[in-house]
Amino acid sequence: MTAREHRTNTRKMVLLGTLCLLAAGGGVFAAVAPGSGRAAFESEAGTAERSTPGLAAPVVAPVQLAASPADGAQQVNPAAPVSLRVTNGSVERVALTASDGEAVEGNLSPDGTGWSAAGPLQFNSSYTYSFVVADAAGRKTNSTRTFTTVSTANEADAAVYPLDGMKVGVAQPLQITFSEPVLNKDAVEKAIKVSSTSGQAGAFHWFSDNMVRYRAENFWTANSTVTMDMQLFGVDFGHGQIGNFNKKVTVHIGDKKVAVADATAHTFSVSVNDKPAGSWPATMGDTRFPSARGFLVFMEKYRVEHMSASSIGLKPGDPAYYGELDVIYATRLTPSGEFIHQATDSAMPYIGVTNLSHGCIGLAAESAKWVFDNMTTGDVVQVVNTEGENANFDDGFGDWNIPWAQYAN
Repeated sequence: MTAREHRTNTRKMVLLGTLCLLAAGGGVFAAVAPGSGRAAFESEAGTAERSTPGLAAPVVAPVQLAASPADGAQQVNPAAPVSLRVTNGSVERVALTASDGEAVEGNLSPDGTGWSAAGPLQFNSSYTYSFVVADAAGRKTNSTRTFTTVSTANEADAAVYPLDGMKVGVAQPLQITFSEPVLNKDAVEKAIKVSSTSGQAGAFHWFSDNMVRYRAENFWTANSTVTMDMQLFGVDFGHGQIGNFNKKVTVHIGDKKVAVADATAHTFSVSVNDKPAGSWPATMGDTRFPSARGFLVFMEKYRVEHMSASSIGLKPGDPAYYGELDVIYATRLTPSGEFIHQATDSAMPYIGVTNLSHGCIGLAAESAKWVFDNMTTGDVVQVVNTEGENANFDDGFGDWNIPWAQYAN
């Protein structure tokens, strides 16, 4: 090779090297932008291998996850929402299952970024919460969490009276007796809606932490209907006690039947829908055992009721001791033992003349049968001119002896 040829080849090699460097550095032969004739660099969304910023664009943001309840949570309220929400991604699949294998259905949000359980949970149960989420690149992540709901020891129930569908008199209050003390009384009251076809408004009155009653200012309107809708599932009663039920109770009110028992006049008079229905002679409690005063609401009825003197503390040798006996046509006024009933044979001569019972209202056979056949639970007798005190609030339904301003406070 001549010296001229050698110099020519050297210049070609230098030029070729320069062109290669230009191409690698973005010179005239570099890859063109997306949309031009040549392909762009592969973006982060196009591969599952890149996880950090680099030459590729755009960079996929990491998925942010918010799930409730928290993993490992205990004593979760069964009414608390179970939900999943993702940012920078989507929810692919969710499974919420109780320890007994029961699956909880749920709803996916329209945009696919959220899921929520469609119904309440069980008490005293463990739940497994499994879900799959994906980021904008389609990469999926599986997660499993667990939590437990409120234990049986913190599950609160209640008994309601009157029972659903019962027909009662105009003086019958609604009563709820809770299995656990209620400290959050406002929360419980807000969860109970009472309505009546008569449009009467009423009020709650708490007689203890475990028992509340509801009545209107005046007797319920005759032949109306009262509905109590209790949405107490998940309501916090206080001290971690959680309500475990929802229930609707419908009570039918009958005719307005009101009796007046006069301990001085020795009479028992009844009106039905404010019209006189009958008046009969009576004997009531004597000075040692005066009949309770005020309004007493009829409770249950017994065709035959067995009575024992020992139940009111009487012993043989006491002048008032009567041993044991059966009375007929008995209608209970108080759990402690006051009844309206047919007077005993020995008391018959004193009906309408004097008071000699142990607090009960004694009537002749015909009038006692009329009361038994025609008056019922929730009807009321007002006892007047007696030396007795009002019956205790827990001795029957003495609600009507409490002034409205005090009752509704």
